[in-house]
Amino acid sequence: MTGKPTGRLAYREDGLYLMIDRLFKAPIEDVWASMTRPAELAKWIGTYTGSPTTGAAKFRMSAEPEANWQYVTILECAAPHRFFGDFGEGEDAWRALFHLVEGNGMTTVTFGQRLRNATDAATVGPGWDYYLDRLVAYRAGRPLPEWDAYYPALAMYYKNLVIPTRSVRASAG
Repeated sequence: MTGKPTGRLAYREDGLYLMIDRLFKAPIEDVWASMTRPAELAKWIGTYTGSPTTGAAKFRMSAEPEANWQYVTILECAAPHRFFGDFGEGEDAWRALFHLVEGNGMTTVTFGQRLRNATDAATVGPGWDYYLDRLVAYRAGRPLPEWDAYYPALAMYYKNLVIPTRSVRASAG
């Protein structure tokens, strides 16, 4: 079975982001726990060490055996709604965010990763569809998906995403 590509590109104040949504039939606090507690994270993506309350931690993806620990600078954490942080150092650094919104017994997670350029979506997009589908499977008690169902199968979808135009704000003058 092949994974399904679900991402889109969007501009935010600090650059171009790949954005991906997932919907859960669960309270926001429960989904937030799956995305922030080390024991929960370990079941679908990785884990962290350190003290998030200080704004600094180290994170490692567990589904990638060769993955190294990455320093994390937490720029914003407003439980159970928003996380914004920088992962890694130097040229390998990347910025990610997630927002959670609850309504009608459902919680929507919007994940985003800032891209250096739109072509990065061809490799980044399949990876985040894979990891977010792992979160969905873990929370549903289903087997976790296999990486081979995502890459290179989804790369062309992400390569062909349309880059949105930046909105121009009218100045009061």
